[in-house]
Amino acid sequence: MVQQSFASDSGSDFLPNLCTGKAVFHLVIVGELLAIALTLSSASSGGASWYRFGLISMMVQWIVLASAACLCPLNHWFRHQSPEIAGGVSYGIVLVVTAILTIAGAAIQANGFDITWHNVYANTTIAAIFAGVVLRYFYLQQQLRNQQQSELQSRIQALQSRIRPHFLFNSMNSIASLIEIDPPLAESLIEDLSDLFRASLSEPGLVTLEHELDLCKRFSRIEQTRLGERLQMNWNIEGSVNEVSIPSLLLQPLVENAIYHGIQPLEKGGEVDIDVFIGGGEVRLAVSNPVQLNVPKGRKTQGNGIALDNMRGRLEAYYGHKARTYIVAEAGRFSVQLQFPITMSKNKANIIS
Repeated sequence: MVQQSFASDSGSDFLPNLCTGKAVFHLVIVGELLAIALTLSSASSGGASWYRFGLISMMVQWIVLASAACLCPLNHWFRHQSPEIAGGVSYGIVLVVTAILTIAGAAIQANGFDITWHNVYANTTIAAIFAGVVLRYFYLQQQLRNQQQSELQSRIQALQSRIRPHFLFNSMNSIASLIEIDPPLAESLIEDLSDLFRASLSEPGLVTLEHELDLCKRFSRIEQTRLGERLQMNWNIEGSVNEVSIPSLLLQPLVENAIYHGIQPLEKGGEVDIDVFIGGGEVRLAVSNPVQLNVPKGRKTQGNGIALDNMRGRLEAYYGHKARTYIVAEAGRFSVQLQFPITMSKNKANIIS
């Protein structure tokens, strides 16, 4: 079995990129402001001077730049960790760097800027206060940027991954062939197609899981008219789908991919399984299809990748790190599994915390 999780590796940074010149410039400015504040705070005891300001400024800049140098290469690792772990490691690195450089400064500046173990404790305490504030600010700033980028990317990818042109052409051909031999079925397919395009052109938002499943069933009915007995749909649903909301058009592209990439290439067709489970404060969705074992060389499945990227981006925009996405391939089947917190429909309370 091959299983891959995209919950954390979704391009969502914990902190801004501290390796850039712009970030370093901002850190230097913040460090100088801190040095000025620390120098002025010692003015009441007669200790403020340009010499002391220079020593404090040098020490602060060492700590700031050394901490940034340590945090910068860990940015990728932070993506795979929870905010609590990433925040704790970042905070600990700043405190350790502060203690080490304070001791090093004492060895270098034995005269004039006498640093004792009391000074090490004092500097570490000051670093703990300011590091907490600055890291929290950087974290919130980056999360806002991540959300904005995710929402923008989701809108663009949603437009790209909406109903494919080939599906429209195939559907219209099926309807045209049924108008004379089975008018009621042709009329039903036109209604299903209209509902699909109405949902596709609507603004992104939350809809009930019941509505999304109904949309998927309409889509599969159109495809079954074209593929006939080659396409078998299995719906396994547990829970109150009318009380739970999910992002619109979250499931339909997965069903479309399962049919297009899993059933259509197979001469004998196969079964598409849609599993829905609601319980324990979360929603679990899975769409699986058979896999074509002997794929011709050079064949690309870019459309599948676009839909999966779109889905991950939208889940992250709505649920953050609480959403999980798994790709599972085993026993000749390919499965996409989603797991995210429950959001009650409009007539219920939103219980995401």
